[in-house]
Amino acid sequence: MATALITGPKSGIGRGFTDALARKGFDLVLVSRNWERLSSLATEMSSTYGVGTEVIVADLSSRSDTDRVAARLGDRGRPVTTLVNNAGFGLNRSFLNSSIDDEQRSVDVMVTAVLRLTHAVVPGMVDRGTGMVVNVSSVAGWLTGGTYSASKAWVTVFTESLALDLQGTGVRTTAVCPGFVHTEFHERAGIDMSSLPDFMWLDVDQVVAQAFTDLARGRPISVAGGQYRLASRLLRHGPRAFTNLALGARNRTRRQGSREAGDRAEG
Repeated sequence: MATALITGPKSGIGRGFTDALARKGFDLVLVSRNWERLSSLATEMSSTYGVGTEVIVADLSSRSDTDRVAARLGDRGRPVTTLVNNAGFGLNRSFLNSSIDDEQRSVDVMVTAVLRLTHAVVPGMVDRGTGMVVNVSSVAGWLTGGTYSASKAWVTVFTESLALDLQGTGVRTTAVCPGFVHTEFHERAGIDMSSLPDFMWLDVDQVVAQAFTDLARGRPISVAGGQYRLASRLLRHGPRAFTNLALGARNRTRRQGSREAGDRAEG
């Protein structure tokens, strides 16, 4: 029986993969911090699609919790055939204005957990000659945008390297690199996206469908939407100095706006 483990499955892209894999008949192992929401999701998946479900309550910024999930992935008696590393979050603050604990937590979830969970599951997949690893990254990984961008850049390069290691094994992997997607992500991070034009938004189903297409074709990077495929080419192959210049100007404007808001508040 095919079994998929998904981190961060309750909403957004993670929920999209959860629904898609359940429709395909995969049993599900759902990993998140909130027991109540996980249990509700597991019940919904079982009743809607008739699949088996298992929940693991874990905070992936905790090494001990991450290692519990890794142990489940490494259980050869209950093999996981698909891993979706989706858990992540954004910090609506510059590195200079962020706490080191929050910065470390973001790296633990989006880098360390991806590393350890992938390392736990891949040997069994290789021995069986089949399996899929989906690492949710971002087009932000091709930008210079603080710890979030740096973490996503790591995820993308790690996945590309893994794809080379897995050639000829029957195991496939792709880094899903979405742009702006209609999810709760920005709201949870406190980021106002009301000014973003409609054509820049993607639907979750677009991102998930493109990921499965690219997995089937053996592509290590998956970018949904023509606008983002074009943008990704420019960001990856264009002069990086221009990108850095534009982002530097944006960051200076943000800092100036923050100082002016502070001055008005003090006045």
